[in-house]
Amino acid sequence: MKLVLASTSPRRRDLLARIGVVPDRIAAPDIDEDPQAGELPRVYVQRVAAAKARAVARAGDEIVLAGDTTIAVGRRILGKPADEADLRAMLALLSGRRHHCLSAVCLIGVDDMLRTRLSDTVVAFKRLSAREIDAYVARGEGMGKAGGYAIQGRAEAWVRFLSGSHSGVVGLPLFETRALLEGAGYPLG
Repeated sequence: MKLVLASTSPRRRDLLARIGVVPDRIAAPDIDEDPQAGELPRVYVQRVAAAKARAVARAGDEIVLAGDTTIAVGRRILGKPADEADLRAMLALLSGRRHHCLSAVCLIGVDDMLRTRLSDTVVAFKRLSAREIDAYVARGEGMGKAGGYAIQGRAEAWVRFLSGSHSGVVGLPLFETRALLEGAGYPLG
């Protein structure tokens, strides 16, 4: 059995390596990641993870693993910031409050069954000053990241509370991922 990772994210590859998994192949899924009208964050992140897994062609002896992570403030989905102004607005919204980091992982097994798991991590940032937000935006670290931040970077120093999966906030919840791989019969050490 061979593993195809439906992601070009170096963070997801690094996280898989932590549990001793090296994908046999990496494929970039090409899908529309825009939320649908009225779509709730939990539904959205699971739908996108499943769409990524389905978008990758696979051979009969391959399983496909895909993931998606989003930040939710109430019913509001915070995707990747479009520009610096969007990034500033996201950080101001997250400042001093709790939010949910939803990370879905999806696996299509050799039996063609699609299995999905969801990790919901509650994260709270300290109250951010305008100076802190400006410095973070200037570094460019939050661009291309759901919610405008990377917990494995400088934003980790803002976290005053976290309940759930740290690896899920980075981009791939390892507990859920391991369970899916084991359930599909993928050999783990």
